[in-house]
Amino acid sequence: MNFQTKKSESYFLSQPHQPFFILAITNAIIMMLVFALDYKGILPLKISSLTFHVYSLIFLVFTNAFTGFLFTTFPRFNQSETVKKSYYTYIFYANSIGSVLFLIGSLFSSVLIAVSMIIIFISLFLTVLILQSIYKNGISPEKKDSFWIMIALHLGLIGNLLFILSIFVTDALQQTAIDISFYLYLIFLAFCVAQRMIPFFSQSIVAKSKNFVKFVFILFIFKCIFAISGLKIGEAFIDTLIGVYMLKEFLKWKLNPFNSPPILWILHLALFWLPLAFFLSAIGNIIELVYGINLYFLNIHLLALGFLTTVLIGFGTRVILGHSGQIPHADKTIVYLFYFTQIIVLSRALYSLDIAFSWNLDFLFDISFTAWLILFIFWAIKYMKVLIFKKSTIN
Repeated sequence: MNFQTKKSESYFLSQPHQPFFILAITNAIIMMLVFALDYKGILPLKISSLTFHVYSLIFLVFTNAFTGFLFTTFPRFNQSETVKKSYYTYIFYANSIGSVLFLIGSLFSSVLIAVSMIIIFISLFLTVLILQSIYKNGISPEKKDSFWIMIALHLGLIGNLLFILSIFVTDALQQTAIDISFYLYLIFLAFCVAQRMIPFFSQSIVAKSKNFVKFVFILFIFKCIFAISGLKIGEAFIDTLIGVYMLKEFLKWKLNPFNSPPILWILHLALFWLPLAFFLSAIGNIIELVYGINLYFLNIHLLALGFLTTVLIGFGTRVILGHSGQIPHADKTIVYLFYFTQIIVLSRALYSLDIAFSWNLDFLFDISFTAWLILFIFWAIKYMKVLIFKKSTIN
């Protein structure tokens, strides 16, 4: 019995994606449930609902997912040595402690919130440090994508630090912290990974535009500047440019999603959510500018759910199966979860419109957050045994 336990624990930590994916899934369920209870006035928090929601999802859910992914794939990108188990294990423990303290602090103590954020910041710093070393020492002749991934990660550090300062120094920094953390860190990081991996998985032979990522990054900077300063006309213009430029580039790759297996067209649709979300963001900014109607974070949720969560399901499934000795594929369960993710996008978009136009359909919030919980609970049921015990999935 003891021998079996040691084997299970050893496998659980044997590859970096396993513990970080489990932590990301666990946090996705717990943090969303606590946020919903606070939002509905059932469980008041010691921190604002907005800060809890944004910080927990960016730095406790998606950051853990991408940490596991990058610790697994970044050494291959750069033809470098892998991240040592002792190193990524300590980062996992730090992220776990930070997550628990953030949750407890949000319920009972502002001091614990500060401690948790500092731990998460240090952990992210150590993550960036090892990835920077891999980037520097790798022998790959092509490091352009890795360079932009590192830029995104450094901006994540800045965003995390601004969150800490916005809470404990001045709340005037909160919008800056949110925009940098969301656009220049999280969305740009996911975009950098997606634009590298999806054409590769799809065996696209069409060369990408030479300065594609650089130009997107410049546009994202202007997007943040206009968002922080509240210049809606400028933000709408930049949103339109981003949408047009991305869509033109993605179409050029000839990904052929309608004739691809599910594991690929899931990623294809996630990719095309990017230009669509920015087009709709432009429309939302124009509506707010002309009619004074705020669409209540519609653009952010289209990116976070339509692009980010969909791409997480696609990449996560591929990594979990591929690194457990199974053929990367999307069986019926994953395809249904993928469709279900689009229902989450729709329900959350409708809730934004409900708030904007006073439809009084408050049940849309219950549907959207419950759907999120169901998504990650079923994904956990599907793959938890694979991540912990290396047991095969059942179709």
